[in-house]
Order: sequence, then C-alpha cells, then structure tokens
Amino acid sequence: MTLGLLLLQFVLCALLIARAGYMLCVSADRIAQATGLSRGWVGLALLATVTSLPELASGISAVTVVDAPNLAVGNALGACVFNLLFLVAIDALQRHQPIYQRASSAHLLSAAFGVVMLGFVTMSLVLASDAPALLHLGLYSPVLLALYLLALRSVFAHERAMKLPDIAAAPGTPPEPHREVGPFLMAAAVVLAAGTWLPSLGDEMAQARAWSRCFVGTLFMAFVTTLPEMAVTLSALRLGALDMAFGNLLGSNLFNVMILAVDDAFYRRGPLLADAEPVHAGTAVAAIVMTGLVMIGLVMRPQGRVLRVLSWVSVGLVAAYLMHVTLLALA
Repeated sequence: MTLGLLLLQFVLCALLIARAGYMLCVSADRIAQATGLSRGWVGLALLATVTSLPELASGISAVTVVDAPNLAVGNALGACVFNLLFLVAIDALQRHQPIYQRASSAHLLSAAFGVVMLGFVTMSLVLASDAPALLHLGLYSPVLLALYLLALRSVFAHERAMKLPDIAAAPGTPPEPHREVGPFLMAAAVVLAAGTWLPSLGDEMAQARAWSRCFVGTLFMAFVTTLPEMAVTLSALRLGALDMAFGNLLGSNLFNVMILAVDDAFYRRGPLLADAEPVHAGTAVAAIVMTGLVMIGLVMRPQGRVLRVLSWVSVGLVAAYLMHVTLLALA
C-alpha cells in the first residue's frame, strides 16, 4: 500500500474520531444535566474515559494483532504529552486572562495522581526485565489500576468536601437520561472502531518510511487518538466550562497510564514494559515535567502573559515538549 493511501486512511480516522468526540461532549453534557452530576466530574471520569477509547483500542490491537509493544506504550505515553500540550492552545484561546487564574485548585489532586502513576511507569521502564513480575504481568499493572481507582474516588470525595458548585445545571426541563444513552453509545462505538484501525496503519507507515515504531506510536498515533480529547475540550470551552475541559485532559492522562495495565494483561509474552524500548522513559519523564508545570500554575496563578499571548506556564510546556521531540528524534 502506498504512503499516500495510508495517509488518506489516517486522515479519515482522524476525522471520524474528531467528529465522534464532539458528539460525545454534547451527549455527556446532557447526561450530566439529566443526572445532576457536575460537569467537572463528568469531564474527569466519564468524558476522560470515553475519549481515551482510541488509546485503549489502539493499545490492545497493537499488542494482540500487530504484536508491537512499542506502539502501545508510545501511544499511551505520547497521548499524555499531547493532552498537556493542548493546554497551551486553551490558554491562547482564553485571551482575557490565563486559564490558571480561573481553573479550580481541585485539579491539583488529579495532576498529583498522574505524576505518581507516571513515576511508576518510568521506574518500570528503567528497570525493564529486572522489574518484578506476576505470571506474565508486570507488578506495576495492579499498582496502576489501584492508583487509578483511588484517584477517581479521592477526587470525587475532595470535590464534595470542597462543595464545588454544580455548573451542569441549566434552565428549563432537563433531558431524560435514557434518551441520551443511545447517542452517547453510538459516538463511543465510532471512536472505538476508528481506534482499532490505527495500529495497523501506524505499523504500515513505520515500515513504508523505515520509521521506528517508537516514533510512530509516540507522535503520529498519539496525536490522532487525542483528537477526541481536543474536540471535547473545545466544546467544553464553548459551553463556558473551563473546569470540565481541564478535568477531561487530566482525567484522560490518568486513564491513558492505566491503559498500560490493560495492555499488559493482553500481552502474553511477558511484562509489556520489559519489552518496550527504554526511550519511552523519556516520554514519561516529559509528561511528569509538564504535569509539574501545570501544578505550579494552579498554585501560583500567573497573571501576566509572554508577548501578550501565553502565560509563562504555557511557554514552559512548549519548551518541554520541543525538548522531548528533539531527544526522541535523536534516539
């Protein structure tokens, strides 16, 4: 298959995922209104989970169909980096003031859990085959799953303790929940179907251009599979729900790291991270650094902008991303 045809299919996947991501946002917002859940919680748990379906489908397909652990690991960790980079675009769009001035401090907790989970992944990648294992699973898998569930429970309890306002309420008669489930599931199915198509395309592109699977997984596949997060985030901004957008991106990162535990269960040749290239540890470290910058921004609440465009936190995020891409290209 020619590279042009592969790129055309890649673009088609991107368009399908982007459109379905927007539909997910609309349906999830109506479900939030119907059930009384806050938009912040919907963004962190429901939307973040569903918009990460491409990463989940791509990862499982990569380790079962293509037998490419580097594609699976690169996609999951690269998606985390792209999610954090997209905060720069949000900051640029909110011209009246930096996003860190308005975002809730409750996001610090989900960001902190993300740092801990990424830290476990980094250690496992560095230790590689020396890391402890349980049957064909790495010991990190149950740890990541437990941390993810603990993060959801802790953030929910923290928001209730802070008594954050429910911004999902809207005037008029709320929609009926059962009428919104159908469109929501249809959009999720499109995302899942397109996501299963990506690994084969990524692998063929890597072979056609002699690119490493690490490069394709961390950059190309990671970018396309984060399109639902981007579409949902932009839709949330149009609704005036900045915290929903923030929660979606940070919650998606939590889910993406947890996906590595799911991929590990489907990978039968041993612990997944033991067969992954050490270069992925650099991607995990980049995500940790970028998450740390976001946490600093949520605490310091920067007011000024560099060249009247971006806050200094966003400039730092761009610098960290460019450094990561440079090191990845040289690896």
